[in-house]
Amino acid sequence: MSLLDGFETFDFSEGAPYVSITRNGVTFNRAVVLKLENPRFVTLLINSQTHQIAVQASDESDPKAVPFFKEKKSGQVSVRWNSKDLLFTISNMMDWDLDSTSYRVAGTLYREDKTFIFNFDRAEILK
Repeated sequence: MSLLDGFETFDFSEGAPYVSITRNGVTFNRAVVLKLENPRFVTLLINSQTHQIAVQASDESDPKAVPFFKEKKSGQVSVRWNSKDLLFTISNMMDWDLDSTSYRVAGTLYREDKTFIFNFDRAEILK
Protein backbone atom coordinates (compact mmCIF):
# COMPACT_ATOMS: atom_id res chain seq x y z
CA MET A 1 0.00 0.00 0.00
CA SER A 2 1.37 3.37 -1.06
CA LEU A 3 1.06 6.64 0.79
CA LEU A 4 -0.84 8.11 -2.20
CA ASP A 5 -3.28 5.25 -2.81
CA GLY A 6 -6.73 6.70 -3.53
CA PHE A 7 -5.40 10.11 -4.54
CA GLU A 8 -6.02 11.53 -8.02
CA THR A 9 -4.15 14.35 -9.68
CA PHE A 10 -6.21 17.55 -9.76
CA ASP A 11 -6.50 19.04 -13.25
CA PHE A 12 -6.33 22.83 -12.94
CA SER A 13 -6.89 23.28 -16.69
CA GLU A 14 -10.52 22.07 -16.65
CA GLY A 15 -11.97 25.05 -14.78
CA ALA A 16 -15.37 25.45 -13.16
CA PRO A 17 -18.29 23.89 -15.03
CA TYR A 18 -21.14 26.15 -16.14
CA VAL A 19 -23.77 26.71 -18.78
CA SER A 20 -24.43 30.13 -20.32
CA ILE A 21 -27.85 31.11 -21.62
CA THR A 22 -28.06 34.01 -24.05
CA ARG A 23 -30.48 35.02 -26.77
CA ASN A 24 -28.15 33.22 -29.22
CA GLY A 25 -28.06 29.84 -27.53
CA VAL A 26 -27.15 27.59 -24.64
CA THR A 27 -23.40 27.02 -24.21
CA PHE A 28 -21.74 24.41 -22.03
CA ASN A 29 -18.13 25.30 -21.27
CA ARG A 30 -15.00 23.18 -21.55
CA ALA A 31 -15.20 21.91 -17.95
CA VAL A 32 -18.64 20.36 -18.54
CA VAL A 33 -17.43 18.54 -21.64
CA LEU A 34 -14.20 17.30 -20.00
CA LYS A 35 -15.78 16.24 -16.71
CA LEU A 36 -18.40 14.24 -18.64
CA GLU A 37 -15.47 12.67 -20.54
CA ASN A 38 -16.26 14.12 -23.98
CA PRO A 39 -19.57 12.37 -24.67
CA ARG A 40 -20.67 12.38 -28.29
CA PHE A 41 -24.32 12.21 -27.19
CA VAL A 42 -26.29 13.37 -24.14
CA THR A 43 -29.86 13.45 -22.92
CA LEU A 44 -31.25 16.74 -21.71
CA LEU A 45 -33.81 16.62 -18.92
CA ILE A 46 -35.75 19.60 -17.59
CA ASN A 47 -37.46 19.90 -14.22
CA SER A 48 -39.65 22.99 -14.53
CA GLN A 49 -40.85 22.73 -10.91
CA THR A 50 -37.33 22.93 -9.43
CA HIS A 51 -35.93 25.13 -12.25
CA GLN A 52 -33.19 22.65 -13.10
CA ILE A 53 -31.78 20.98 -16.18
CA ALA A 54 -29.75 17.81 -16.24
CA VAL A 55 -27.31 16.80 -18.94
CA GLN A 56 -26.49 13.10 -18.90
CA ALA A 57 -23.91 11.36 -21.08
CA SER A 58 -25.68 8.92 -23.36
CA ASP A 59 -25.17 7.05 -26.59
CA GLU A 60 -26.82 7.38 -29.94
CA SER A 61 -29.00 4.30 -29.36
CA ASP A 62 -31.08 6.30 -26.85
CA PRO A 63 -34.02 7.71 -28.86
CA LYS A 64 -33.91 10.99 -26.89
CA ALA A 65 -30.14 11.45 -27.14
CA VAL A 66 -28.84 14.50 -28.97
CA PRO A 67 -25.36 15.21 -30.35
CA PHE A 68 -23.14 16.91 -27.78
CA PHE A 69 -19.41 17.08 -28.21
CA LYS A 70 -17.77 16.94 -31.59
CA GLU A 71 -14.08 17.80 -31.77
CA LYS A 72 -13.53 21.03 -33.68
CA LYS A 73 -10.60 21.72 -35.97
CA SER A 74 -9.88 24.84 -33.93
CA GLY A 75 -9.37 22.72 -30.82
CA GLN A 76 -12.16 24.58 -29.01
CA VAL A 77 -13.84 22.47 -26.35
CA SER A 78 -17.36 23.69 -25.71
CA VAL A 79 -20.88 22.93 -26.87
CA ARG A 80 -23.44 25.40 -28.18
CA TRP A 81 -27.07 24.59 -28.80
CA ASN A 82 -28.95 27.19 -30.85
CA SER A 83 -32.40 25.61 -30.46
CA LYS A 84 -35.03 28.34 -30.32
CA ASP A 85 -37.43 25.87 -28.70
CA LEU A 86 -34.94 25.19 -25.88
CA LEU A 87 -34.34 28.92 -25.36
CA PHE A 88 -38.09 29.56 -25.32
CA THR A 89 -38.62 26.73 -22.80
CA ILE A 90 -35.90 28.02 -20.46
CA SER A 91 -36.97 31.67 -20.72
CA ASN A 92 -40.59 30.72 -19.98
CA MET A 93 -39.60 28.46 -17.08
CA MET A 94 -37.54 31.25 -15.51
CA ASP A 95 -39.54 34.24 -16.76
CA TRP A 96 -36.36 35.63 -18.33
CA ASP A 97 -36.06 38.17 -21.15
CA LEU A 98 -33.09 36.79 -23.04
CA ASP A 99 -33.12 39.73 -25.46
CA SER A 100 -31.91 42.00 -22.68
CA THR A 101 -30.15 39.72 -20.18
CA SER A 102 -27.82 36.71 -20.34
CA TYR A 103 -27.16 34.22 -17.56
CA ARG A 104 -24.57 31.77 -16.28
CA VAL A 105 -25.39 28.76 -14.11
CA ALA A 106 -22.81 26.66 -12.27
CA GLY A 107 -23.16 22.91 -12.56
CA THR A 108 -22.86 20.03 -10.12
CA LEU A 109 -21.30 16.83 -11.40
CA TYR A 110 -22.68 13.44 -10.39
CA ARG A 111 -19.78 11.39 -11.71
CA GLU A 112 -21.29 7.96 -11.06
CA ASP A 113 -24.33 8.94 -13.18
CA LYS A 114 -22.27 10.86 -15.76
CA THR A 115 -24.64 13.75 -15.19
CA PHE A 116 -24.47 17.48 -14.56
CA ILE A 117 -27.34 19.28 -12.87
CA PHE A 118 -27.74 23.03 -13.28
CA ASN A 119 -30.02 24.86 -10.84
CA PHE A 120 -31.34 27.94 -12.65
CA ASP A 121 -32.54 29.49 -9.36
CA ARG A 122 -28.82 30.13 -8.73
CA ALA A 123 -28.18 31.81 -12.08
CA GLU A 124 -25.85 34.81 -12.25
CA ILE A 125 -26.46 37.65 -14.64
CA LEU A 126 -23.70 38.03 -17.22
CA LYS A 127 -22.49 41.57 -17.69
